[in-house]
Amino acid sequence: MTFVANFSDTTLRKAVRVVAKLPLSFTVNGEPRQVFVQPWQTLLEALRDELALTGTKEGCSNGNCGACTVLLDGRAIVACCMLALEAEGQDILTIEGLAKDGRLDPLQETFIEYGALQCGFCTPGFLLSARALLNTNPAPNEQEVRLAIAGNLCRCTGYDKIVRAIQAAVEREA
Repeated sequence: MTFVANFSDTTLRKAVRVVAKLPLSFTVNGEPRQVFVQPWQTLLEALRDELALTGTKEGCSNGNCGACTVLLDGRAIVACCMLALEAEGQDILTIEGLAKDGRLDPLQETFIEYGALQCGFCTPGFLLSARALLNTNPAPNEQEVRLAIAGNLCRCTGYDKIVRAIQAAVEREA
């Protein structure tokens, strides 16, 4: 005997979302965290919805704008294209964790000083992409800076102020 339910796809998806949460343990901004996520939930959704870390922005939802950039074990990644469960056991740095002990990161300071932000929506992604670069290359040239931020889009500025702010942070950290 076969049972065939007359559920719409939407009703079935809602039913599955209610029961299918799995534990996820990782470190976020230096703190061990555990949340329960659905298997299809992205890292972006887990950070924003489960941990209330809303500095990580949702822009395009397909990896093209860089607004959701975070550091995963020191590498800049777009959180909208990674399943949350793939971050199991890993170290995540979001914009909320960039400042340390109440002091802004040198990149945050120079972004303010150089006016490298306008509306601010894309700024967290740029800052984290730049931090990933400076963590691996403490003295990048302009071309290397531009390449490191190539995955981040800004609709408000030309990129010159952003590049100059990153270069100023390089000098400050030297």
